[in-house]
Amino acid sequence: MTDHTQSSEAKYSTPVVARRSHLGILSDPQSGEEVPGSVLFIGKDNEPLGLDQLEKGKSRDGLKRGPNGVILDPQPDDHESDPLNWPRWRRECALWTIGLYSLIGGGQTPILAAGFNDVAETYGVTIPEVALTTGVYMLGLAIGAMIVSPFAIIYGKRPLYLVGAIIFCAASLWSAASPSYISLVIARVVMGIGVSPCECLPSSYLSEIFYLHERGFRLGIYTLLLLGGKNLVPLVSGVIIETKGWRWVFWIVGIIIGALVFLLFLFVPETYWVRYAHPPHRPSLMHRISGITKSTLSILSRENGKSGALPATNGMGGNGCEQTIRDTSNMEGKVCEGRDIDMKEEIEATSNLSTGSLTIQSGAGTNHLQIALPPPPAHSSAKTKNQLPNLKPKHSTLADLPGHKGPNIRYTRHGPKASFKSQLTVWNGRLREDNFWKAMIRPLLLFSYPAILWSTVVYSLSVVWLIVLSETVAHIYQRNPYNFTQLQTGMVYISPFIGGVLGSAVAGRLSDVIVKFMAKKNNGLYEPEFRLVMSIGVMFATSAGLMGFGWSAYKQDFWIIPTVFFGIISFGCSLGSTTAITFAVDSYRQYAAEALVTLNFSKNILGLAFSLFWNDWLEASNSKVCFLALGGIQLFCLLWTIPLYIFGKRMRAWTVRKNLMGRLE
Repeated sequence: MTDHTQSSEAKYSTPVVARRSHLGILSDPQSGEEVPGSVLFIGKDNEPLGLDQLEKGKSRDGLKRGPNGVILDPQPDDHESDPLNWPRWRRECALWTIGLYSLIGGGQTPILAAGFNDVAETYGVTIPEVALTTGVYMLGLAIGAMIVSPFAIIYGKRPLYLVGAIIFCAASLWSAASPSYISLVIARVVMGIGVSPCECLPSSYLSEIFYLHERGFRLGIYTLLLLGGKNLVPLVSGVIIETKGWRWVFWIVGIIIGALVFLLFLFVPETYWVRYAHPPHRPSLMHRISGITKSTLSILSRENGKSGALPATNGMGGNGCEQTIRDTSNMEGKVCEGRDIDMKEEIEATSNLSTGSLTIQSGAGTNHLQIALPPPPAHSSAKTKNQLPNLKPKHSTLADLPGHKGPNIRYTRHGPKASFKSQLTVWNGRLREDNFWKAMIRPLLLFSYPAILWSTVVYSLSVVWLIVLSETVAHIYQRNPYNFTQLQTGMVYISPFIGGVLGSAVAGRLSDVIVKFMAKKNNGLYEPEFRLVMSIGVMFATSAGLMGFGWSAYKQDFWIIPTVFFGIISFGCSLGSTTAITFAVDSYRQYAAEALVTLNFSKNILGLAFSLFWNDWLEASNSKVCFLALGGIQLFCLLWTIPLYIFGKRMRAWTVRKNLMGRLE
């Protein structure tokens, strides 16, 4: 993936003087402030950081900003088909359609929580065996994530959403009609594969249609719906199980998902886009190319004894580069390279002045750019014979470059405006030239990235605790002293639903407010570690909720007490999952798709592991011992947030220097 480069994270203005630390975050001594994930957000008087250091006369209008003066990140292209330029209604419709898909899909994990006893009676199996249907469902999610991610990277996200929803619908109907326990188990695995797109794709999808300052709130909405499904669906399924039986839960889900396929077809277009950076003041192409000799630079910077006549107006962006080279006659040539060209490789430039050509070739030798130079003017002296008066690009459009054919053109600024009808196309062929198997392995490499590893642990725990509770409610509430019915057990989920709504609201809106405040205090520079401030609430709410729930259930306190603690757990888990996702995406936006696979794969494997022993452990021990242990695990893991906040920026710089992901490109 060629957008996974260091250049994709280089930002927009003159670098600032590196400070050792600010707001408790240590700067990297080698990279200074320019570290992937660190973004120029907003400065004094709504001006980009470092403008006061620019030379007199330099333009201050190179950066696009929102209505409130916040610098837009990513910088959108001047093309209506750029997903960032879609009308607000279009982007919001995509968000809420995917959110509805995630709401129903997220609720499939604990959907039988109130009916474990009924399913066990139907098939003549034990409660732990019924709990295993939850575990194998998560196994399906893990398998699906590993398959869906590389397909989405290479072929786009839209077909995966539609195919996944169709599989989800079919598996729901299969589960409803399952004649045996084994059939139900297999159906649940297939269902997990169908639901996996709504877990591993939306975060990267939303990061492609919303700006950085909008992202926290939208990811909060998505997380609210995804985790809200784990609390709301069991509430509704409890009513259905008591009145219609547990099979009708899956019949109804199948009907709803069948209708949702139509909504996905209409309102979730493809977001693949070859984006170019628009830095206003970046070094010229020739100054950014390693290997060019000083003599070559001298020749390029002169025409008839004049220096500086050939400025490059645009720098290299994260997903490609565009260079415009002008001569004194205002002749202009343009070459654009998209995602398929890896610009982080060592670039070698050689000039053949006698033949009038300049070749810029990557270290791999697979992608090159040749600029044909016209012969020198007849009146030139021998001394100036080999100077470059006019540069003409060999490749004037994206279509002329290697690897940019077919649908790639459509998703660039060079493509035509996409109509609503054209965006309904389900299959666009291969969008990128990435190797499928390498794309499948990349999520596993992200375990070596400290920011992703922390996000993986926090996200996995935040979701798995809710799954563990879904396997516990029947054990706690349908026995003495509570003796709840299926309906009453389902109504218990009102508390975690409210807690989840509050947690997502806090993690979304409040997180964005805190980020803006801290960025201003940091001279306009945003650091992903600012998101970690929310971990304080995650640590205390989730740990206290787990311990309080187990203790109160063991003491057989009045039913409302463990139920309130259930809500506190849900609050902390929603806060934790949203914080983990936003921190991962903000730290490595170029790896957002792979990062979400890493998070969800780990969560699903952990959930499968707990389903294998949790109910037996709960039966052999008691709720106090089990949940005190879970609270201790949560507390221990969240304490690692402190060193991550302090050293996180240095760790991000270290990952760039090691470039483990780049070795698979």
